[in-house]
Amino acid sequence: MRAMIIPAVALALLAACGNTDRPLRDMRAAGGGPDEFSAIPVAPLVIPQQLTLVPPTPGGTNLTDPQPRADAIAALGGSADAQRAGGIPASDVGLVAQVSRYGVDQDIRNTLAVEDDRILQRKRRTNIFNPLNRDRYFPAYAGVVLDPFAELQRLRSLGVQVPSAPRPE
Repeated sequence: MRAMIIPAVALALLAACGNTDRPLRDMRAAGGGPDEFSAIPVAPLVIPQQLTLVPPTPGGTNLTDPQPRADAIAALGGSADAQRAGGIPASDVGLVAQVSRYGVDQDIRNTLAVEDDRILQRKRRTNIFNPLNRDRYFPAYAGVVLDPFAELQRLRSLGVQVPSAPRPE
């Protein structure tokens, strides 16, 4: 009986180590179906007041093309036409100056993507020690989570007026 148990346990351990390509929190669908996050909704069709065709504009945009920046501006109460015209409206110059007074990193999305990729590559190498296939997403990012109280102190040291927040006990 012991002669059968030891090889069975060894085979089970060997099979558990076989899949080393487990991504951290892989959000993609396993099948070949459509990706619901790649579908971009378009603006609803509107019947114009005049039923004459507008002549095409070379290099222009379609009225139903997605305009995410203009949509965000309109959702926040601004004028979407100002985004289409380009530039910052005169009424928003003070707001933009206030929120960018400590500097603006124009390439922040690429910087964060490179840092995130570096973290995920390092964590994928150690994910082979996960025989029970537990979710490793939150432990993978535990070392890079922003401490809100340390950030509050950092902002206060820069002279930024922030609301007071008591430290939890």
